[in-house]
This record gives sequence, structure tokens and C-alpha cells, in this order.
Amino acid sequence: MKKTLLAALLTAMAAGAQAEINVGVTLSATGPAASLGIPEKNTIDLMPKMIAGQKVNYIVLDDASDTTTAVKNTKKLISEHKVDVVIGSTTSPNSLAMIDVVAEGETPMISMAAAARIVEPMDEKRKWVFKTPQNDAQMSTALVEHMTSNNIKTVAYIGFSDAYGEGWWNEFAKIAQARKLTLVANERFNRADTTVTGQILKILSAKPDAVLIGGAGTPAALPQKSLKEKGYKGVIYQTHGVANNDFLRVCGKDCEGTVLPSGPVLVVAQLPADNPVKKSAQEYVSKYEAAHGKGSVSTFGAHAWDAGLLLANAVPGALKKGQPGTREFRAALRESLEQTKNLSAAHGVFNMSAQDHLGFDQRARVLVTVKQGAWTFIK
Repeated sequence: MKKTLLAALLTAMAAGAQAEINVGVTLSATGPAASLGIPEKNTIDLMPKMIAGQKVNYIVLDDASDTTTAVKNTKKLISEHKVDVVIGSTTSPNSLAMIDVVAEGETPMISMAAAARIVEPMDEKRKWVFKTPQNDAQMSTALVEHMTSNNIKTVAYIGFSDAYGEGWWNEFAKIAQARKLTLVANERFNRADTTVTGQILKILSAKPDAVLIGGAGTPAALPQKSLKEKGYKGVIYQTHGVANNDFLRVCGKDCEGTVLPSGPVLVVAQLPADNPVKKSAQEYVSKYEAAHGKGSVSTFGAHAWDAGLLLANAVPGALKKGQPGTREFRAALRESLEQTKNLSAAHGVFNMSAQDHLGFDQRARVLVTVKQGAWTFIK
């Protein structure tokens, strides 16, 4: 009788342990992408600790902006910590490198990086991968529309010499050429570079009306400062990869007049009241600033917040098909994420499908400029 009761107690304890949802997170809290990864890490602390009656544990690892470490972290989260889902990483190269690992481990992943290649083209590996930042193509379209509306005819490009810079070039070049813009230069630089003088001199010799910098975080300030130092007077565009206050701090007065696309959360206070994202974006801003001070919010932290919203929305459906800690639950969670509909988040409204693991439309983007050292919504 005692043995029977003990067995029943152990079974109940095991079931209770399995009921806890383990979320693995790898992000770039140090290294060149730290200005993106730190607000993401801060945001993890704001995520729900209970979802649908289940306790949620977050295991957070720093990949130091390094691709090899991101892969190592992902393997550790899946094999040692037995996580039900992976959130990460911060950068496109890291996220792309993680795809094979999560697919092999049959563990859903929600990336906080922008490159469209993270979720496209859909295949047997990418069916396990979702992401929260807007695609390069969406943001490129917004920039090209602004360029053509402002009589810009020629554009030079300088971007990271990695998947982020290449992805932006591919998407931007395709849309720009379709709209009859002439691309006069295509240069690259590394995230850790301290000078880009050679590349900037080549760009200046092409005499472009505008320059697009395909970078992210504080390293993207380097080409802009170099352009200003050399006396460039044309329009400078950046990508949504610089939409945080650390970029403004590093770039300083050289940022003035910069134009970039961004998620609505960056200028949420300036949005019209009927914007469908305003309410959900304000909720994130309010919670983040309550924890870290007024003006501390970042679009990158909001990508992490949106990953948490996706997870909270998907878990109840997944629990109907499996218990946390099991292969069945991970598969059900993947299916539930894929079925996300009309979920208002900090960056847009998610409507996913089997072929679209981002699910954003044009409500997920606005154009902003830097005016007197602050982000300003372009109406």
C-alpha cells in the first residue's frame, strides 16, 4: 500500500514538473550587437511567469554577438535544459546559424532578427522558425517610396558584410531598380571596423543623391559619421536596425535629418489614436519605462516583447495536444504559432500561416526622421 502511494506521489510530482514551460533564450547582451541585445534581455524579465495556468521558466544565455556561440547556446538549451521553445537570437547571422539546430531538435524558434531569409523560403527546416521584426522587403519599400517622392534619382549603399547587410542590399536593390532608381555604389564593412574611409571615398566619387546604410545598432553610426566628416550633403537613410537611443547617442549631431523605417513602437506617442498598434505598443513602453526609466524603451526590446505575446497566445492551444517537456507539446506549439491571427503587438498585427512565419502587413511600419536629436514621426 505504501509503495502504491509512493508511486502515485512520484507520478504526480513528475507530472507537475513537466507542466512547467521552459523557454530558452540566446541573445547578444555583449559584443557589437549589445545595444540591441541588452534591451531584449531587459524585456525577458517583463514577460509572463504564468501562461494558461502553467509556470514559465526563462533560461537566458549571452551569445556575445557571435554566431558560433549562438549555435552552442541553442544546442545547450535544447539538449541540457530541454526547452519547449527558443527565443533568439538578436542578429540575422546568429539566427540563420541556429535554424539547423532547432529543426533537428524539433523545437520552435522565435527570432528577434530581421533578415527575411530566416523564415523564407519556407521548407522543412524553416517550418520550425518564426520571427518578430519586419522583413527587409517591407522596410525597403517604405524607403524607396520616400526616395521617389523626394526626387532622389541616384543611391549608394554601404552595409554590413554579413547576412544583414547582404539581405538588405538584395531586397532594396530589387525594389529600387523596379522604381527606376539608379544604384551607383555597393560597399561593405564589418561590425567591428573602426574606419570606413576607403568605402566612403568610393561612394562620394559616385556623387549619389542619397546613401543607404545597411547596418544595425551603434556600428551603423560609423559610415554616417564618416560621410558627414567628408562633407556629404545628400540624404542619409538607415534601416530599422538602428532604431534605438544608443545609436542616437553614438551618432550625435551627425544623425540629424536621417530617415529610416521603424516599427510603430518607436514613435508610439506621436501616432494617431486610431492606429491599430498604438494600444499594444503603449502597454510595452509603459512597462519597460516603469522598470528602466523614461526614454529607455527600444524597438529591439519590443521584438522580444512581441515574441512573448506570440508565445502567450500560442500556449493555450498547444496544451490541448501535449504536456510541456514533450515532443508532442513542441510540435503543437509550432502549429499554434503558425495559426496566430489578428494578434496586436508592439510592432504590428500578426497574421501567420503555413507559408508566412512573420505575418505582418503595412501596419507594422512607419517612417521616422531624426530632428533635434529625437525620433520624429513622418506623417
